[in-house]
Amino acid sequence: MKRRSRSTEAKPRGTGLILSPASADEIVGLLRAWRFWFLGGLIGALLGAAAYAAAPPPYRARATVNVDFHLEQAWPESTDREQFYYLERETRKLMEIAMSDATLGKVAGAVPSITINEMRAGTLQLSQPGSGGWHFYADDHNPERVAALASAWARAFAEEVQREIIAGSAGGLEPFITVAVVQAESILPRRTQSAGMYMLIGAGLALSLSVFSILLFRFRL
Repeated sequence: MKRRSRSTEAKPRGTGLILSPASADEIVGLLRAWRFWFLGGLIGALLGAAAYAAAPPPYRARATVNVDFHLEQAWPESTDREQFYYLERETRKLMEIAMSDATLGKVAGAVPSITINEMRAGTLQLSQPGSGGWHFYADDHNPERVAALASAWARAFAEEVQREIIAGSAGGLEPFITVAVVQAESILPRRTQSAGMYMLIGAGLALSLSVFSILLFRFRL
């Protein structure tokens, strides 16, 4: 009976770094280690909850302004291409008004201790520009302040749009556009991320790191 050569003998697992793919037995052993999975997920979830408690995400508030371009009046006999160009052009003008010095200056006057640069740096965010509801978001760690910011921004935007339309300056907004603030009172701020999301992310990261470390170093479970 021939002896096996030493080069073909099975190498023990868990003794060092092995870059070869994991064997079926190693993967099965990893899946059977349910206590390890449970403990790793629990620790990750607790770390996520601790991170949420130590540095909670900011609050977010939303106000809504309804914008109607009245295409049937502005372009009653136009083609789809002309209407698309009209919407794109007027939407761009409205977005510029939303972040203009005049609009943000009114917000700064209504909400103390905030500058225009801070608002442009990410405190204020505009969503869903187009025909319909425009959402004005504000992020801040103070729930009362964030609600005031969103409300003041939506109102200032509507006022500036109406002023531009009435002024009728060259290159200004079309007179057919109408704006109406539909949600700026009793705004309920919410965290941008929930504690459950932090815990879920923490558990997922802990489990992923555990899998990579076990399969990479081949520890015997």
